[in-house]
Amino acid sequence: MSMRAVFFDFGGVIQRTEYQAPRQHLGDRFGMDYEEMDKLVFASQSARQASVGEITEDAHWSDVLKRLKRPASELQMIKDEFFGGDVIDRDLVNFIRSLRGKIHTGLISNAWSGMRAFLEKEKFIELFDTVIISAEAGMMKPDTGIYQIALEQAGVKAEQAVFVDDIQANIDASEKIGMKGILFKDSQEALSRLKQLLKME
Repeated sequence: MSMRAVFFDFGGVIQRTEYQAPRQHLGDRFGMDYEEMDKLVFASQSARQASVGEITEDAHWSDVLKRLKRPASELQMIKDEFFGGDVIDRDLVNFIRSLRGKIHTGLISNAWSGMRAFLEKEKFIELFDTVIISAEAGMMKPDTGIYQIALEQAGVKAEQAVFVDDIQANIDASEKIGMKGILFKDSQEALSRLKQLLKME
């Protein structure tokens, strides 16, 4: 069956932490290692609540500040340093842009309430026909329900869709319902596999 849609994860695929030093330096300031700092922002209870829309992104960051014992006035500085090593994969962005009008492009992201505004501000929203954000959907990957929402919005069957993500559990969940999965390790390999599946090579 020919592919009619391709869905991408955002963090870890389109935007990746290529330089660990800024986050490491931030952790050092608070007596934490890189992993502890990363877990505080992405894997704490408030992070999970924000990821399914139970609390806002602002409420999650307030909790982070509370745990770090820092005032609200330092929030932007902490955010800037935490995300200072993140890089957008321009080759991947250009590839997605080249697909527009030929195949349905979608985003399925475990992200907080501010994600859509970020995508609009950075002009990434225009890369996608559909955008599924966990905070808006009320569920997060690897819950198979979030893939079903994406497929319904795209108007395609699971067998006609490809999903690219950097986490194996998320790929497994998409394949469980019949989608083709590509585990993202590096841009070149992912693009090569995508082109094969989309019969572009």
